[in-house]
Amino acid sequence: MPADFLDAHERHWQDAELLLAHQRWANADHLYGMAAECGLKRLMLVFGMTWDSGKQRPARQYDREHADGIEARYESYRFRHWLGSRYALPATGLFSDWNVAGRYAARSDFTKEHAE
Repeated sequence: MPADFLDAHERHWQDAELLLAHQRWANADHLYGMAAECGLKRLMLVFGMTWDSGKQRPARQYDREHADGIEARYESYRFRHWLGSRYALPATGLFSDWNVAGRYAARSDFTKEHAE
């Protein structure tokens, strides 16, 4: 399937919001992280990230990180693009407490505050 980071971002965000509203903290947290990753990768494409259309993934290995490992790569693309100043992240380390492996964690490890 062809990648559509914008659609994936919106879909994951909408589902995360539904899960949060139903106190499903663990899965909401996971989908918020996936939404962030997809949104950042969409912008990285706009800012010049190279794409391997045959494999439907970023061409460079170091651009294939998840939300918790992509912030520096995002910033490197953002700084080089003339539109980048419009898309600065509000803080550094935004995703340092999120990890894609959280999908394996017990739901009791998550709270509303953590998901938000």
